[in-house]
Amino acid sequence: MTDVIQLLPDSIANQIAAGEVVQRPASVVKELMENAVDANALQISVVIKDAGKTLVQVIDDGAGMTETDARMSLERHATSKIRKTEDLFRVTTMGFRGEAMASIAAVSQMDIKTRTEDSDLGTALETEASRVKSQHPTACAKGTSVSVKNLFYNIPARRNFLKSNGVEMRHVVEEFQRIALSRPNISFSLYQNDLESYNLRKEKLSQRIVNLLGKNYQEQLVTVDEETEHLSIKGYIGKPESARKTRGEQYFFVNNRYIRSGYLNHAVLNAYEGLISSDFFPFYVLFITIDPAHIDVNVHPTKTEIKFSDERLVYGVIRSAVRQALGAHNISPSIDFESDINFGKARTQRFETIAEKNYTRFSSSQPSRLEIEQWGLLYQNVLQRSVDDQQTAKGVEITFPGLVGGAAPGASGVDVPDDTLDIVQNDFIFLLHGKYIVSQVKSGMIMIDIMRAHERILYEKFQNQLQTHVSLSQQALFPQTVTLNPGDFALLQDIKEEVKVLGFDFEDFGSNSIVINGYPSELTGINEKMLFEELLEQYKINKSELSLPKNENLARALAKRTAIRPGGKLTSEEMNALIDNLFACSTPNFAPDGQLIIFILDLNKIESFFT
Repeated sequence: MTDVIQLLPDSIANQIAAGEVVQRPASVVKELMENAVDANALQISVVIKDAGKTLVQVIDDGAGMTETDARMSLERHATSKIRKTEDLFRVTTMGFRGEAMASIAAVSQMDIKTRTEDSDLGTALETEASRVKSQHPTACAKGTSVSVKNLFYNIPARRNFLKSNGVEMRHVVEEFQRIALSRPNISFSLYQNDLESYNLRKEKLSQRIVNLLGKNYQEQLVTVDEETEHLSIKGYIGKPESARKTRGEQYFFVNNRYIRSGYLNHAVLNAYEGLISSDFFPFYVLFITIDPAHIDVNVHPTKTEIKFSDERLVYGVIRSAVRQALGAHNISPSIDFESDINFGKARTQRFETIAEKNYTRFSSSQPSRLEIEQWGLLYQNVLQRSVDDQQTAKGVEITFPGLVGGAAPGASGVDVPDDTLDIVQNDFIFLLHGKYIVSQVKSGMIMIDIMRAHERILYEKFQNQLQTHVSLSQQALFPQTVTLNPGDFALLQDIKEEVKVLGFDFEDFGSNSIVINGYPSELTGINEKMLFEELLEQYKINKSELSLPKNENLARALAKRTAIRPGGKLTSEEMNALIDNLFACSTPNFAPDGQLIIFILDLNKIESFFT
């Protein structure tokens, strides 16, 4: 029998390694920026073209490399940071595996220019799929410039798996933001297709947060600062009112390395308990400093998962630090230990005495005949006024197709006969608590949730627009400029054409800004800028919680943000128009998210209440 096991060629081994380390252009950005940080750079520039598919270039003013080091950096497991086994338990640098450069070079065309401070000339290297095509001296600035071109050009299947430019650019921005947040003492810049997205100077962490994530955080930051014998927690959290429904701006850094940890995230959420809704997420940028001997960063190739020797201890310190920060800023309720307990007790007893006296007086008194007659007259007047307000034209019977087979599943009302549902228009229809339309039907009474009904109507209308590409827009009286963060701007590029079909007329204005010239014609009296921002926010919420096609996500998002809110006033004509439009929908029973719209109460059921 012949031998069948043999060593893989280096080119194939590097491509396999690249599959773990280099998943998309953002992975390249992460690895190259981390190398620049480890080189003690004070200024790092990132240049992106075609969302990183055509070019990812990272330029730094760090220590640079010698000619030999530049060539060695392309070998697998070649690193300047590990010399012996013990070094693995004292890792303080961003990179240490020695896989990044070799893996990136295996799936791209790479150019390197580098020079150390004590050298007059630098070194230039050109590689293609791990093969060095040329190496020669060159004149260049101190530091290192790495250009990664045509990522995955030699693995078409991998390149085909890349998402649209908008999605890939959003991932690039996320990686840039994480590293820029972790090192506010370093200047960073990001250029996308020759346009500047970020230009960050050396600054305090609070300024870096605002400049990276938006000025809306300027008044929302709460300082966290906790020192213990085993570790320290520093950074900022957001006030409860800044919490969002998307799990977005939440950052943990351990020894300045970004990590993901659901367990530690739960510690922060636990500290906010009672201050925010359970389906909202607070903002935080928290730095944990701990002895490297008590953590293991060698868990995952991307180094975003680590292990703690005592995870419960870290959990407790984080929860305590966040709670203390919230309490110190008078955000969370706290006990005033300086107050007089006896005074509180006496005040409570006094209130109890007053309440008891009032209750006794009320319970012992009997209404007079005159009082009963006055209450009855008042009730009759209110009832008559309500009837007068609701009645307009004489009863005209109309038929609504589409509601066949009875009440929606889950309703406590009885089934509707398998015929069309007749509602007597304007004969008996009224608004209940500004939330429900109540009307009479042949078999009893129908209740309609106004907001859900309107959302269903708008959803089907927007979906039809996206399918037919028929755009209905009206020009804004005054065009409005909207400035987005780079992540949202990149997201918008991915859905730009669909958003325009929905009726938004806008154009790019540079520096992650757009100008809104028009908005959907059926939406009147709106704040175009606010609506546009809410549309993007709801789209992100849907994207994080549901797996929806792009068109359905957008139709749902815009319908949810523009539907009638409870508490408003509707005329009889408006209520009847809403009913007309609802039963013209293909699915009038349920809102787009599956919630019940219609409830029918049968006459037999109503009569059973009185027997």
